[in-house]
Amino acid sequence: MMKLFNKSFYVFIILLCSLIGSCSIKTDTQSQNISYAIEPVNFDFDKIQERGYIIAVVDNSATSYFIYKGQPMGYEYEMLNWLAEDLGVELKIIKDNSISSALEKVNRGEADIVAFNLTVTKDRKQYIDFTNPLYFARQVLVQRKPENWRQMKIHEIENELIRDPIQLTGKEVHVRKSSAFSARLANLSDEIGGDIVIIEDSSSLEVETLIKMVADGEIEYTVADEDVAMLNATYHPILDVKTPISFSQQIAWALRSNADTLENKINNWLEERQKETDYYVIYNKYFKNLKRSADRSFSEFSSVKGEKLSPFDNEIKETAQRIGWDWKLLAALIYQESKFNPKVESWAGAKGLMQMMEPTAREFGATNLFDPSQSLKAGSKYINWLQRNFKKHVEDSVERQKYVIAAYNVGIGHMQDAIRLTKKYGGDPTKWEGNVEKYLLLKSQKKYYTDAVVKYGYCRGEEPVNYVKEILERYQQYVLLLNSPEETEKSSAPII
Repeated sequence: MMKLFNKSFYVFIILLCSLIGSCSIKTDTQSQNISYAIEPVNFDFDKIQERGYIIAVVDNSATSYFIYKGQPMGYEYEMLNWLAEDLGVELKIIKDNSISSALEKVNRGEADIVAFNLTVTKDRKQYIDFTNPLYFARQVLVQRKPENWRQMKIHEIENELIRDPIQLTGKEVHVRKSSAFSARLANLSDEIGGDIVIIEDSSSLEVETLIKMVADGEIEYTVADEDVAMLNATYHPILDVKTPISFSQQIAWALRSNADTLENKINNWLEERQKETDYYVIYNKYFKNLKRSADRSFSEFSSVKGEKLSPFDNEIKETAQRIGWDWKLLAALIYQESKFNPKVESWAGAKGLMQMMEPTAREFGATNLFDPSQSLKAGSKYINWLQRNFKKHVEDSVERQKYVIAAYNVGIGHMQDAIRLTKKYGGDPTKWEGNVEKYLLLKSQKKYYTDAVVKYGYCRGEEPVNYVKEILERYQQYVLLLNSPEETEKSSAPII
């Protein structure tokens, strides 16, 4: 097996493979299959601003975007939120682990930024533009130390490892399809005058997955950016990531080549923010404080490693079945209430996972709200009671969930007032956004809380409205990072 560079020879091999039925040779397809090599749509910052939100593509990785104990985190996630706030627009996030597919989304106008840790390359710059670099990183070889490395002396370990890239001649190195790693290995083959066997795996395969495959002994080598490799090596100490295969390279976000105003705004923003301490605090949080970052990223409660949100996931799933909700929506509500802490008590006296007040809890059968099981059972009974009350007003079950969530925060009386106000002033009482939501907000104004149809008086409506918004956004994040692609497609949750 060898790396192929001559196009006619490449075609010959493909034809030969088709004749014999199979072929194990894989090579860099970046130059043959670039789905994003299309004319970019005309959609610059003025249209983004008019729309009101910017769409970013991320991947679920230990550095980009992940959920840890119910909380969204990640270098790209924090930076994007900061950027959107400073640009005066909302942030919407979609996930795509395929680099080519993500770049294609940008050129088609389905997204505005690809916020992976992308290496800036000449090939990519033919079809997309990059922001100024966020930081610089070398590419390193990820390899496995000997099985008994802890009992070996340092020089003995070193003798077993590749330290000179020329030693990669004839070796199989697995890399993510359409990544800059493949192109770098191809160039390295030329430089060392020997063939490195480059195996391009699925474009949707995450870098962390390939690194774990090396750690588990499933493959011998892969390549990663040094910061990502070092983070993973902290969690998998059997890995060695000390052999560089490149000089420092620019890591940046990708944009449409014709979005000049957006590019200038982001570059100006980066230039200003890179002068501030906060910029480096975010970077250090994920790339320098490796032990803490690894503990978060590779916890069983991280979307990078597993599918758990909390120690109570099984109980939450059972409870969600009793109320007819997706368990991730109920988990989002519980996180909002207690951050999955069953012993928490609010200043107002609400207790436990579902933060119920004792009189309400007793009414629904709970005697000890610090018992997670009792809290969940009483909470589910209360939610079902709310659902039955709102069913006569709102037939659509998904829409009705918003009413229930709001009432869970502010009480059913204020919600009934908002419904009556919506009817009186010509709104649609079966719709939350712009209708019942609007009049719940207006209940903080004297004209409305003294209206004849209002029975429960003043309400600081901003709190329950934000409560609903935050829970639904968190639910969408849980769907995005915990669902399989098939589940996400079927889900009613939109992009964040």
